[in-house]
Amino acid sequence: MAVSPQSVRTLRDRTGAGVMDCKNALDAADGDLDRAEAALRKQGMAQAATKSGRATTEGVVDLYVHAGKRVGAMVEVNCETDFVARTTEFNELAHNLAMQVAAMAPLYVDTDSMPADEARSPEEVCLLKQSYIKDPGMTIGDLVLGVRARVGENIRVSRFVRFSLGEGD
Repeated sequence: MAVSPQSVRTLRDRTGAGVMDCKNALDAADGDLDRAEAALRKQGMAQAATKSGRATTEGVVDLYVHAGKRVGAMVEVNCETDFVARTTEFNELAHNLAMQVAAMAPLYVDTDSMPADEARSPEEVCLLKQSYIKDPGMTIGDLVLGVRARVGENIRVSRFVRFSLGEGD
């Protein structure tokens, strides 16, 4: 079955994958957009996992201040190149992470940064283990991995800070 250019364009818009990758995925899925998208996402996640060891020396600092200006958060998110750091998708990720920190008040980036004597569950106190506030079926770690797969670079949440009026030292 021949794959139409419109189908390739639709799949490319949905996934951000290259034109030939989209065409090949559609060919393998017999033109089924949903199956092709799932295959590309699986392929992208596998490729993203191989990039986790790469150095992340570029990135952005983003912040979110909640309505009423009583809670805010700042995050540093790193990537490999300044090109990716300037993309809309990467900047949206950084902003969504800052919003997550403001809303859910995590204490640690991941389980590696948790102290051994921490009694609370990682899903409660680790940013990357928390459910994403915009899609509770996905974790923040899944969100970062998805963007990593689409942009083709390693992405790392380096640090964050949360401010709440009346809390602190």
